[in-house]
Amino acid sequence: MSAVATAQGAERAVERLSEMSLDLRACAILDADGGLLAESASADWAARSAELWASADVRGRPRPTQFHVAAEGGEVFAVRSPEATAIAVCERFTLASLMFCDLRAVIRDMGVPDRQPGGGG
Repeated sequence: MSAVATAQGAERAVERLSEMSLDLRACAILDADGGLLAESASADWAARSAELWASADVRGRPRPTQFHVAAEGGEVFAVRSPEATAIAVCERFTLASLMFCDLRAVIRDMGVPDRQPGGGG
């Protein structure tokens, strides 16, 4: 199944993620090309997301479909499918498994398949 991420679906995804995740500071949904579709707070989501994905990519290995970066001041989580990326900035010590589940859920609910290895979609 293939779908195209829409601005309307992305806005709903941002709203839902904001409601589901108590530790969330800000989030955004990007399209397949890394362009911003929706955000909960203004930031340079496209550039920062591209930098983080580039850091996570390892030559000769499959492209990662998620990442988590923790620092003293907070944490960043992202999940990508071929059609969209959901990225979130959270409080420190956010439960990674729950945040990844929430990010995958909002992408799936947008009508974009989640193509996790061995997972749904």
